[in-house]
Amino acid sequence: MKGKLALVLLLTVLLGIPSLWAAEPAANVLPVPETIAAQGVPPIPLDHLEGLLPYENIRGALVMDWHPRERRLLIRTRFAESPQLHEVSTPLGARTQITFFREPVSTGAYRPGHPDELLYSIDEGGAENFQLFLLDRKTGHAKRLSDGKHRYVAPRWSHDGNRLAYASNARNGRDMDVYVADLSKPDGERRLTESQGAWEPLDWSPDGHRLLIAEGISANESYLYWLDVASGEKHTLTPRNARKEDPTVAYQDARWSADGKSVYTASDKDSEFLRLVRLDATSGAATVISGDVSWDVEDYDRSDDGKLLAYLVNEDGFSRLHLIDTSTGKALALPDLPAGSANGLRFRPNSHEVAFAVSWARSSSDVYTYDPDQRRLDRWTASEVGGLNPESFSLPKLIRYPTFDKDAKGAVRTIPAFVYQPPKDRFSGKRPVVINIHGGPEGQARPSFLGSNNYILNELGVAVIVPNVRGSSGYGKSWLKLDNGKLREDSVKDIGSLLDWIATQPDLDASRVMVTGGSYGGYMVLSSMTHYSDRLSCAWESVGISNFVTFLENTQEYRRDLRRVEYGDERDPGMRAFLEGIAPVNHADRITKPLMISQGANDPRVPLHESDQIAAAVCAKGVSVWYLVAKDEGHGFQKKSNSDYQRAVLLEMIRTYLLK
Repeated sequence: MKGKLALVLLLTVLLGIPSLWAAEPAANVLPVPETIAAQGVPPIPLDHLEGLLPYENIRGALVMDWHPRERRLLIRTRFAESPQLHEVSTPLGARTQITFFREPVSTGAYRPGHPDELLYSIDEGGAENFQLFLLDRKTGHAKRLSDGKHRYVAPRWSHDGNRLAYASNARNGRDMDVYVADLSKPDGERRLTESQGAWEPLDWSPDGHRLLIAEGISANESYLYWLDVASGEKHTLTPRNARKEDPTVAYQDARWSADGKSVYTASDKDSEFLRLVRLDATSGAATVISGDVSWDVEDYDRSDDGKLLAYLVNEDGFSRLHLIDTSTGKALALPDLPAGSANGLRFRPNSHEVAFAVSWARSSSDVYTYDPDQRRLDRWTASEVGGLNPESFSLPKLIRYPTFDKDAKGAVRTIPAFVYQPPKDRFSGKRPVVINIHGGPEGQARPSFLGSNNYILNELGVAVIVPNVRGSSGYGKSWLKLDNGKLREDSVKDIGSLLDWIATQPDLDASRVMVTGGSYGGYMVLSSMTHYSDRLSCAWESVGISNFVTFLENTQEYRRDLRRVEYGDERDPGMRAFLEGIAPVNHADRITKPLMISQGANDPRVPLHESDQIAAAVCAKGVSVWYLVAKDEGHGFQKKSNSDYQRAVLLEMIRTYLLK
């Protein structure tokens, strides 16, 4: 840890930034957690945080799995420091906690045929070297199935529960190979692929002889194969493009049909959007299931008997659930769901009941099920919102603002964004604005629950705008590519156009605007500050990229090639020169407004160095920098004590520089 924080602590000495690392907290000042090094952050009076506590005790729940024999759900939720696995045995029943760790548990799945055992994954300190564990519920003991050092992801049980497939970079620390472990044998692990790149298992065939796998090239390009598990022989299901100039094709996830003769997947082949299709397992011939809708299919599952398919369509950010009869193609009637985003579709074994989670503006993520045979919708969790009245939370308004260029048809291009306004009965006049830019860059802002950010709206009277600049997912593969390579700063110009739009709104104050974002969104914040500092009041970036060259050279090896497709290959002299030319750290003299930075010391994606170098460069120009480094976090603050402190610092920056 000392090595990782060397530059952070050096800033304290060289630049005279006050350190709160070991300071004795005053009685009326918020103490800094022992896990966080804070430089440049002023003391935060406790009375500045009045009313914040309820907003910090909002929870949510996600679907992990159905119990293999009973009508019981495994969910992921948080009651203490980090998200853990819980069971719920009846709709709106008590949540029984199963795992108890300071580190968050990322996945969970019951072992088929062994209902008293379940698999979970966990990593230490946010380094994302996920380890797999098998928990025996009878004894309470867990056995680690992985090596404790490398990265293990995408675990998939065989239908009988005797074998487990997963992907790991254990061979060389870089390439993700597919493995199968026979748990009945002491040395039952076999590596089935040994290829360069990112590979992962998707689904076991009904007879257990074949394993669907995927090769990921980029957000726009991926391919499907199946493996003969006994021999390891690989068979191509979706061939690569014959010519380099042919359009790339993406296949997202895949499921075998109940008879094992075909495969369901979402693909944008011959379409601008991801459609649900059925592929013949022998010929690869495709049949479109979801129709030619102008939105992406984003999640799907099939019932065990193969009679029903459930899928979610992302319509302008809002999720719409569909159920169809596979024999007739007929759509089934569905109940109305909250207007938000949904995920985690899971059919209950040997039934037609499907589980999913829904998040919308007035409810954190909660778990629901729908049984079409009984036409019954059940809510399984009602997550707490800190005792607050959810009716007070702002509903998003979807707008489209004009940007600087035109589309292929010659029309002015517009950018979709969700606008959240503070309550008009409490706040009048032009309101200050926080622009929150999502990461990815292939992410998407959705009309989901804002969580603790509702405090910014309800208690501080600040409007929140969440744009989907070019390069966001959900709007077609052409939109997704609009910021690739040397088009990178076009997405930054979209933020400039948003500032123009804000200036035209009678209820928004263009003289008081803050930009925030994490990961790639952090790069967008830094780049926006280099271009538009004169139009901004302050900024907060978390785990952001300050130079794509140093980022690509230092991000974990298993991620580099995937990121090079998106950002450009820094090994090419021309591209390297371009990336250096747009690097925010090389234009730090243009950042003239206060900047808050958050970074996990163990981040495997955007390493600590990215934040260290931009903090040093901006501080050297005499600009106020509030810098937080958490020694037990990775790509973002996940532990409650760390995120609570980060939120308090953010609110203090808003009070100090935005609400002036």
